[in-house]
Amino acid sequence: MSSSYPPLAQALVDTMVSAADGAPDRAVAFQGAPGAYSHQAVREAFPDGLPLPCAGFEDAIEAVQIGRAGCAVIPIENSLHGRVADMHFLLPESGLSIVGEHFVRVRHCLLGLTERADLREVKSHPQALGQVRRHLRACGIAPVQFFDTAAAAAAVAGEGDARVGAIASRLAGELYGLNILAEGIEDADHNTTRFVVLSRNAVLPAADVPVMTSFNFEVRSVPAALFKALGGFATNGVNMTKLESYLRDGKFAQAEFYAEVEGGPHDPAVARALEELAFFTNWVRVIGTYPKARDRAA
Repeated sequence: MSSSYPPLAQALVDTMVSAADGAPDRAVAFQGAPGAYSHQAVREAFPDGLPLPCAGFEDAIEAVQIGRAGCAVIPIENSLHGRVADMHFLLPESGLSIVGEHFVRVRHCLLGLTERADLREVKSHPQALGQVRRHLRACGIAPVQFFDTAAAAAAVAGEGDARVGAIASRLAGELYGLNILAEGIEDADHNTTRFVVLSRNAVLPAADVPVMTSFNFEVRSVPAALFKALGGFATNGVNMTKLESYLRDGKFAQAEFYAEVEGGPHDPAVARALEELAFFTNWVRVIGTYPKARDRAA
C-alpha cells in the first residue's frame, strides 16, 4: 500500500488489508483511500464483501489477477467528466472479464472539524473541487488540490485545523470523524459515476436477464472501414450505447475502439453483428457480457 496516505487513512488501510488477506475470495479491490467513492461502490455492490484498498487502478486489477481479491470494482466513466483516464487500455490488457456494473450517485459533502463559518479552505481531488466550484465561491472558501477525496478528509481530521475542511463522501466523513457541514453541494445534480466489476473468470448471466456486452476492436486502414464495421449492428437491430476511439503506440493510421451494446453473443442478432464486425477489423476482443444495472436508465 502507498505510504502517501495520511496516518488516519493508513491505519484503516492496514486493518482492511489484513481482513481481506485472510479471506481473498471475499475481498473486493478498489482504488483510493477508505471512504472514496470507489469504496462506497464496493459497499453498495458487495455488502458482504471485504473492501481491499489499493493505491492505483493497476494495483486493484493486479490484486484480482494474482488471486488476492475475488474481484475489483473500477470506475469507467462519469456523467460530468466522461471516460476515466486509461481505462480503455487497462480493461482489455488486464485479461479480466467484466461481470457486472454499478452506478454511484456522487453527492459531495462539505466536511470539517467544527462549524462551517470557521472554514477558510477545503482540500479535495481537482475533479471534486471543480464539481463544487460555484458553491465554494459563494461561501468564500478557497479550494486546495489533494490527490484523493477520502485522503483529503483523513488529512483534515489528522491535522486538526478548524479553518481547513474537505470535499468528500458522507462515508469519508463518518470514517474519519468529521462533521458533515453540508451535503449534495455539487453544481450538477446528475453527477454519477459508473463502475464495472472485474473478475478472473467470465460469468454467464441467466438467460432471462437483460445484459450488456463490452468489447474493443481495431479497424482496418481502408476507406469507410468504421462505417462498414458498424453496419452489422444497425442491420441486425442491435443498440450500441457506447463507442469511443483511441490511439495506441503512436499509430495514427488505425484507431482502436471501445464499444458497448445491449444484448450478448448468445443473442442471434448480436452474434451476427459481431461476426460482421470481425470481417472489417484486424481483431475483436469481447471483454465481458454482464447483467444490465437496474438503474442504468436513471
